[in-house]
Amino acid sequence: MSFAKLKKNRGSIDVLKQKIEQLNQKQSYGDDRIWYPKRDKAGNAYCIIRFLPAGGDEDVPWVQLFSHGFKGPGGKWYIENCPTTISGQCPVCEANNELWNSGHDADKDVARGRKRKLSYISNILVIKDSAEPENEGKVFLYKFGKKIFGKIEDLMDPEFEDETPVNPYDLWAGADFKLKVRKFEGYANYDKSEFAEPSALYDGDEKQLEAMYDGLYPLQEIVAPDKFKKYDELKTRLFQTVGQSTKGETDAGEAAPAPEQPSAEAAQEEAVPADGAEQEEGMEFFKKLAAE
Repeated sequence: MSFAKLKKNRGSIDVLKQKIEQLNQKQSYGDDRIWYPKRDKAGNAYCIIRFLPAGGDEDVPWVQLFSHGFKGPGGKWYIENCPTTISGQCPVCEANNELWNSGHDADKDVARGRKRKLSYISNILVIKDSAEPENEGKVFLYKFGKKIFGKIEDLMDPEFEDETPVNPYDLWAGADFKLKVRKFEGYANYDKSEFAEPSALYDGDEKQLEAMYDGLYPLQEIVAPDKFKKYDELKTRLFQTVGQSTKGETDAGEAAPAPEQPSAEAAQEEAVPADGAEQEEGMEFFKKLAAE
C-alpha cells in the first residue's frame, strides 16, 4: 500500500472489522469434524446437543486426552498432546514435578502454568445452534473439559436415591444437553449447562438413528500413538519454548538441572489443581499460532 493510499483510507476500519468477523466465524481451525459453540460479543452461547454412543467396534463413547499449552518467557508457545495420555513419558510433566518439589513458591507457580489439561472428546449431534444453524442435524466431534464431564457423571450416577440414573449416550433413553456458556472472570463458564428430560432421539425412528449412527467418527484414532510426538522431539520443543538449549543450558549459559522421572502423577493433578475453566477453543487457536 502506498503512503498516498494509506492517507486516503485513514480512519476506515471496515477492512479490519471484516477480518475480525472472519476470525470470529472460524471455529474449527482446520478440522471440520470439531464443533465449538460460537459465542456472542458478551461471551455467551446457548446450544442444544446430544451426546452419541460409541460407534463401530469401540466400547466407550469418549476418549480422554491430556495436553499442555503455555507460553514461554520469550513469547514462544508450547502446544502439544501429553504422552501420559497413553502412559508415555512427558518432559513437561517431568520438569513440572521437579519444579513442584523444589520448595520454592515461584517454581510452583510456573508448574501450575504448565500443568497438563484434561479434555474429553465425544461424538455429538447438534440439535440447536442459533449462531450457526447450518450445523443443526449434523454429527461432530466435541472436545470438553472436566466441568461438563462431571455433569455427565452426575446424570449416570446421581447423588440422591430419588434420582434415576440416565445414560446420556443412549439413543432411546438418553437426554439432550442444554449447553449454556457465559463469560465469568475472563473464562468461558459452563455451570448453568444442564440435561433435559430423557427422550428418544428422532422420536425413536430407527432409519434416522441408523443413518446417524453410521456417520459417527472413530474416537480411538484420536489417541493413537502416532498422534503424540516422540520424547526427544517434545524435550527439544520444551527447551526452545522456555529458553534452554538441548544441552541443558539456559540462554544465559547457566547450567540447568536435568529433568528427573516423576515421583507421582499427583504433582500434575492434585498439587497443580485444575481451575475448571474450559479453554479448548483458545487452545486450538494458540496451537495454530505455535505451528506458524
